[in-house]
Amino acid sequence: MAIAEDAEAGLAAKFAVMRELLDERQWRVYLGTEARALGRGGVAAVARASGASQVTVAAGAAQAADPGALAALARGRSRRPGAGRPKAEDAQPGLRQALGGVLEEATRGDPVSEVTWCSLSLRDLRRQLAARGFRCGKDAIARMLRQEGYSLQAMAKVLEGRQHPDRDGQFRHVNAMIRAFAAAGYPVVSADAKKKEQLGPYHRDGRAWRPAGDPVKVRDHDFPDQELGKITPYGVYDIAANRGFVSVGTSCDTAAFAVNALRLWWQREGALRYPGATRLLVTADAGGSNGYRSRLWKDQLAVLAAETGLKISVVHFPPGTSKRNRIEHRLFCHITRTWRTRPLMTADDAVAGIAATVTSQGLKCTAVRDDAAYPEGAKVSGERLRYLQDRVVVRHGPHRDWNYTILPAPRPAPEPEPEPGPGRAGPDPALVRALAALAGIGDPDALAGELALAWDAAREHRLTLERGRGRIRRCGNSNASLARLALPAILTAAACRYTAGMSCALIGSLLGVHHATIGDATRYARPVLEQHGLTITTGRPRISTLCDLRERAFAAGITLPVPNPARSGNPSPPPTRPNPPT
Repeated sequence: MAIAEDAEAGLAAKFAVMRELLDERQWRVYLGTEARALGRGGVAAVARASGASQVTVAAGAAQAADPGALAALARGRSRRPGAGRPKAEDAQPGLRQALGGVLEEATRGDPVSEVTWCSLSLRDLRRQLAARGFRCGKDAIARMLRQEGYSLQAMAKVLEGRQHPDRDGQFRHVNAMIRAFAAAGYPVVSADAKKKEQLGPYHRDGRAWRPAGDPVKVRDHDFPDQELGKITPYGVYDIAANRGFVSVGTSCDTAAFAVNALRLWWQREGALRYPGATRLLVTADAGGSNGYRSRLWKDQLAVLAAETGLKISVVHFPPGTSKRNRIEHRLFCHITRTWRTRPLMTADDAVAGIAATVTSQGLKCTAVRDDAAYPEGAKVSGERLRYLQDRVVVRHGPHRDWNYTILPAPRPAPEPEPEPGPGRAGPDPALVRALAALAGIGDPDALAGELALAWDAAREHRLTLERGRGRIRRCGNSNASLARLALPAILTAAACRYTAGMSCALIGSLLGVHHATIGDATRYARPVLEQHGLTITTGRPRISTLCDLRERAFAAGITLPVPNPARSGNPSPPPTRPNPPT
């Protein structure tokens, strides 16, 4: 029976709607049901109306007439088992092994760890497999790579440089300082300089909606333009208020520029937001214009503290951890997002972009332009530095170079050291020589001359470990402590303690210093004596009184120039302990 053209047109209209709603199995069965409903000639008519082959329509009609076949198909397969194009690795035996060999040659990373990656692209892998006689598409290669545990990975900035031994303690101190200042209602700011930006029609990452075919035209190279110049944004982020302040400088990134950004923030926002505040906490990086070693940074902070009357406390993050500074992920990243796809033609464009930076968490920004000149190479004299260290800077925390407070008013000048009294001119040289002879040292002055270089080297190494850095050279002469022992007396004291068995209290009473000073000095001198072949013996009878000492000296035939305890009593007690010998 012939099917009318109107009926085929109606079928075509229905098929156009239903085709997008059905998968392959459902479409095949649906076509079969329509063909069965039309009767004789229905398979050909449905094939013409749907565009499918008569074989597909006939198979669908057969499946529609068999309930068992429908139940089997309903269990999740659109095709019968084995149907469809075979996978590349199934059609070409050995393909997966060949791909493994190519990957082994191009795999990078530590073979022991789980972090490995392939340095070849999918096209390169396809070409190398073709050279080995295998035909395989990129999609199949990507599928096999995923099955082998590979995936597309970008680089992650998570590795840090050498970790400072005080790193964790400093982080705990920074967090404790932030909590203490915030609880007391004092301002806490995170300060740092953002990356310098080149002014002019230069490319910036990102995409923006614009009319089709009308992109923003910029230069194809990023060669710097001396006439347009660069800008340096220095940010001050108020942690408690979630407010950003950025000073856009057109000069050099110096400590004076950084402190002036703090000054502008305090004048325009800080003083209004925190009326009556007497303290300010600044968290900063360890290097750059606000580094802990910068003399100009501390000098300008002292000027700012005197102007505002604030006690400015500064805590630096350990070296290599600048990304932990909150301004990086609370302010600078959002400014970069605002500048995306927008060339910074002038400094005013940069200021406007910063001022327009907002977030859904409530961040708002203020930006100002700083056209003042900040020349590089500004020096702070040694005299000024000593004044700041002695009267303005107060150090605290686990690492005293990274944590300090700048006082608004200098501390009173220290009183001059008193002139040496009659009994404080140092130990008697004759007594030192007698004690040295008792301890087995012939000439303490000659021994001190031989060990002077080793003593100075050991002292410098010890002080460097205690400071956590090298020496900052001080200009001018500094008065040494009057109670500090000379090297011959220190070596003699060490020999008396470790060889003759004398107590630190007895040695200190004879040399006129505190017994703790003798303990420190002899402990530092012992390794120097041992390195130069002087044998240190222990376990001998302890000499703790002057009578015991005189008996030992008498037995050895040595005369000690000390008063007789039976007539004059023990020597006068030593003064209170001064600074330990260095």
